[in-house]
Amino acid sequence: MIPRSHTVTFVALSLALVPLAGCKPAATRAEPPPPKVTVQQAVQQELVDYDQYHGWLDAVATVDVRARVRGHIQKVEFTDGQMVKAGQVLFQLDPRPFVADAERAKQQIRIYKAQLARAETEEKRVKELFAKGGAADKEVDIAVAATESLRAQIDAQTQEIQLKELDVEYAGVTAPIAGRASRAMLTTGNLVNAGGAEQVLTTITTIDPVYLYFYVDERSLQRYQKVRATTQPRAQGVRELKIPLMFGLETDDGYPRSGFLDFADNRVDPTTGTILVRGEVPNPDGKLVSGSSVRVRIPVTGAAQAVATVPDVAVLSDQDRKYLLLVDNKNIVQRRDVRLGKLLDDGMRVILPAGGNAQPLRPDDWLIVDGLQAARVNYAADPVRPATQPAKVASAAASPAGQAVSQNHGGDR
Repeated sequence: MIPRSHTVTFVALSLALVPLAGCKPAATRAEPPPPKVTVQQAVQQELVDYDQYHGWLDAVATVDVRARVRGHIQKVEFTDGQMVKAGQVLFQLDPRPFVADAERAKQQIRIYKAQLARAETEEKRVKELFAKGGAADKEVDIAVAATESLRAQIDAQTQEIQLKELDVEYAGVTAPIAGRASRAMLTTGNLVNAGGAEQVLTTITTIDPVYLYFYVDERSLQRYQKVRATTQPRAQGVRELKIPLMFGLETDDGYPRSGFLDFADNRVDPTTGTILVRGEVPNPDGKLVSGSSVRVRIPVTGAAQAVATVPDVAVLSDQDRKYLLLVDNKNIVQRRDVRLGKLLDDGMRVILPAGGNAQPLRPDDWLIVDGLQAARVNYAADPVRPATQPAKVASAAASPAGQAVSQNHGGDR
């Protein structure tokens, strides 16, 4: 029989061991790694601000080709759309009627010359008789008048021959200017000037250079002139100021072509407050076609201005505020409120100087451009920095078209 004291001790020991047997160590919770984000620094660019317009092209000269004489078209000497030279024959009319008229005029002058020879002989005979008293004054006057009349008829006929020979020349309808011809409005066999009207046979437009027209508000034009006057104080008028312009066709990337303003109209349209201006632009390859729509931009500032730009995809919105997410030197995500400038053609956004609630963006700041959804303010992130930072753009002139020039529209988003 087990003593009572031993029984109590055994039960107490058993109860003490029960919780120890059922207790297991608590599992520790593993923290997730910081999200990976791609970062880069702001790109410093020197930009020239500009205004943008829409314009249209027009030929420097356009000529409607018409025949100067009446006749049947014998041959069309060009193909539709061909480049032609000044003086090149485009339409050949049947020259035979004009040649016959010229020969008839030449035969008539021979008749007049024969009659003149006889009249001069008669005049000489009458004057000799008059000296001997064998002829009256009236007979001398008649002989002299007959001679002078024939001489005048010969002069008139000489002019008539020249006109007839011009008709022979006009039978070949030539190009008055060099340029690109339109299609032939009349073809071989048609009678030109059949109804007395001067029918248009084709149209020729000059190719190089071409004019570019667009409308500018009065204040902008005055601003362009003021900027250019600082470098050309003696210039008078738009042509002498040589205000530069850049433009591109609807299918061009950016604004690859350039020229200068050479004309501004002499009055402002009071209903719109705009004035028609024109630029002269080279067209050596002939790709610029009269009537085409173009995009135009004109530099507003005379010199490039250094600005900080960031990818527009990195800009976030918080109601009416715009901000960027940055990674500090401890890899902690920070928020930076900024003021936005213009959106560039290459997708970069200009960051304006600090003001109001906006804070400055320093050149050594690393801003998040990819992984923005995973980044949380005041939490750590794993930044992935580029191997090389985008190079600083030296100037607008040295940069690709459309990448280093800001626009005058777009503003804050």
